[in-house]
Formats: sequence, C-alpha cells, structure tokens
Amino acid sequence: MESSIYQGHDGRWHGRVTMGLKANGSPDRRHRSAATETEVKRKVKELEKLRDEQRAPKAGRVPTVGQWMDTYLTTIASLTLKPRSLDDYWSKTRNDIIPSIGQHRLNKLEPEHLETMYAAMLREGHAPSHVLKVHRILSRALKIAHRRRMIVENVATLVDPPTVDETEANPFTQEEARTFLEAAAKRPTFARWLVGVGMGFRQGETLGMRWKYVDLEAGLFHPRWQLQRLTWRHGCTDPHRCGERLHRFESCPPTCTTHKGYKRGCPKSCEKTCTKHASTCPERKGGGLVFTRPKTKKSKEPVPIPPPFVQPLRDLRALQEQDRAAAGELWQEHDVLFARPDGRPLDPRQDWEEFKELLDEAGIDDRRLYDGSRHTAGTILNELGVPLVTIMEILRHTQVTQTRRYVKGRSEQSVDAMRRMGEAFLPQLLPKPEQPIEDRSKSSDSRSARSRLRRRIR
Repeated sequence: MESSIYQGHDGRWHGRVTMGLKANGSPDRRHRSAATETEVKRKVKELEKLRDEQRAPKAGRVPTVGQWMDTYLTTIASLTLKPRSLDDYWSKTRNDIIPSIGQHRLNKLEPEHLETMYAAMLREGHAPSHVLKVHRILSRALKIAHRRRMIVENVATLVDPPTVDETEANPFTQEEARTFLEAAAKRPTFARWLVGVGMGFRQGETLGMRWKYVDLEAGLFHPRWQLQRLTWRHGCTDPHRCGERLHRFESCPPTCTTHKGYKRGCPKSCEKTCTKHASTCPERKGGGLVFTRPKTKKSKEPVPIPPPFVQPLRDLRALQEQDRAAAGELWQEHDVLFARPDGRPLDPRQDWEEFKELLDEAGIDDRRLYDGSRHTAGTILNELGVPLVTIMEILRHTQVTQTRRYVKGRSEQSVDAMRRMGEAFLPQLLPKPEQPIEDRSKSSDSRSARSRLRRRIR
C-alpha cells in the first residue's frame, strides 16, 4: 500500500496514506499536510509506522475531551466503580476537567494543556491531593481511549502531577481514648463510639451495621454493608429544564452578602447547558443515604468483638426496643444498630458534629474523625504488643504496608527502644547504681588508690 505525496494549488504539500478498508468496504485513506515536502514526508512516515504496528487511530472524527469523559463515565466507569467513587469522578469532571480542557479533541490534547490546568487549579487554592485525583481520573479515561485506538498516546503519562505529602495521623493516646469514651458514656450513642474507637471501624461501616450481621453469642461482627450519602441524579428526560428555576448564570458580585456564611464561598455560576440541581427533580434517583457494599472483599471479613463490648451492645438493643414501642407507626425499620428515635440510620454529618462536640467535652485537641477511630485502634493495638499482621487482619487491610501507615509510633516507645539499644551495645558505660558513701577515715592506701583511678579517668 503505497502513499502519495504532492503539492497542491494552495502551495502546501499533501500526503495520502492508505490504511486499509473501512467497515463499509471502502478504502481508508488518511490525509496529512505541511508547508514543506520534508515535513509532510515525516508525517506520512509516522502514520505508515502506526499502520504497520497496528496502532493507528480509528477513522472518523475524534471526540472532544468533554464528549469522551461523558461516554467514559456513563458507559464504562459506571460498570466497575462504586457509587461513591463514581460520584467523585463526575464531580471532578464537571468542575475541573471540562471547564479547562473539555473543548480539545482527544488527538489534539498536549501535555502543556494538562500542566496549564494543574497550575491554574493550584493557584485557585485546590489542594495538591485534589489535583492528583483529577490527574488520575483523566489518565484512566485517556488510557481506555488509547486502548481503543482513538488516540496514539496517552498524554497524561507525559505529565508529572503535583506531589502530595501524606497526611500525618493524629490518633488518641490511651488516656485520651479513655477520656473520650467517658464523655461519650453520658450519651445514648455511647455504643457507636465504643465500636468506632475500640474496633477501628470506618464511619460508613459503623453507621451501616445491621443486627442481622452481629453475632453477640459468638462475639463477631460481619461488616457486610456501609452507609454513604450519594449525589442525586435526574430521573426526568430534560434535566436542564427541570432545574430551570435554580439556574444562576451570573456570578455573585465581590461584595456579595447572601453567601457570607458559606464555607466554600459563593457558588459557581451555571453553564448554559446546566443539568445540575437533581436534588429537586420530582423523579430523582440514586441519591441520599444509601446502603452500599464495602469496597473490597477483605473489608467484609468478620471482626471479633471484645468481650467487654458485648454488654453495652445488649443494652443498646434493649434501648432500641423501647424506642420502637414509643414510635409506634412512625417507626421505620432499617435493622441498624445505631438508629434515630424513629429507626432511621444516623446521618453521617450529624455523627461528625457529635464527634467534634465530644472532643470539646473531653478537652482533646481537634482532629479528624478517622484519627479518633481507625488510626487510634491501630496505634493502641500496636502499643499493646499486637503483631502488625494481626492488626492488619483486625483493620481488614489487604497489605501490611497499608497497616503501617495507620500505626503511629509514640515517642515513649522510641525512648524505651533506644534505652534498650544502649543496654545491648554499651552496658559498661551506663551509670552504675549509687555506692554507699565511703568512710573518709580509711587508710592512705585507699586514698592513693582513688587518686590513681581519677588519673586514669582523666
């Protein structure tokens, strides 16, 4: 299959490369052009090489980044991602990727486009970890496009995303954990914090626990479900018109007072084709508080219940029976351990706010909920001498390297370890026990011996 090169009437050089046959049986001829004959020959040779290596992109108009991200998230990623992860992918695509590079064709996307986008996000105040997540989402989507021969190369692999420093864990000390639980013991939700701090369950796993999967006789928890808040999706046929009364196409003025109390400042203005505001859709679906499966198979493995925790859980069940009787017909059965007075699961936001209140009551410095539960359990188990592999089983990690990041060493342990190191290597130089005070009325021979000893030491 020979290629042809010629100069057109416009003065530019053109190349035609035969790639094979299209699906309808007609010849697939690709066009390349350049200002000089040398340049067009180079382009033709590159295309011929891709053809011979069977890496040439498919014929047809290549979609834009925005079009491909919509296809990728709707028909590809939705088959494998958990609902919460898919929500996160959609959010970062709508808010970061499409506004910046969504108009570029996939085959015209350059590394500089990505680097410019990342730099702009950092200037706007986004954390490096946020930018890194955007990079990974885009890189995955481009990898699929490259695998399907829509593009020649995944340009995301040519870009170095921002480096992210691992968040320093700040778990409770054993004394702080006891003080925290003493404050929690005054509340009806005491068992929830006992399980969270004492067993290291994630918030979603704790709030999603059901009595069906709790065996108090055998002393085992079976974490089969977790509670998560998902973003609502439109169930109507015209999302743009559905949210018409909520569209805001103009940005707030610099002196805006309407959103003064908003933590994230004024909301962004809507795009001309906005399809958001699904929470108000009469036919909304897939959002709100939802029970989902744990992310990995390891997360579903049973966890032993500490024997002292069994009685508080029995008391919790008895208290819940009283709430069910008091609520009567208003009771909503969800079979959860930690429920509101009407049977509904606890709201994760209210649960987080209660954690902050308990920190204040206990006089403990502010920290993340993850630090006060999962990191605390792993660290205290380590201090109690539990092997790292066993801690991995309790926290249900897939790799021990992941467990090491959860276990924070204490300074007291380091001091004790280095003391024992010194005793092992240089015991002769360590301070000796104090000797009885010597009687100064001893003979001159003793005085001369002490003098010789002092000279040796000097």
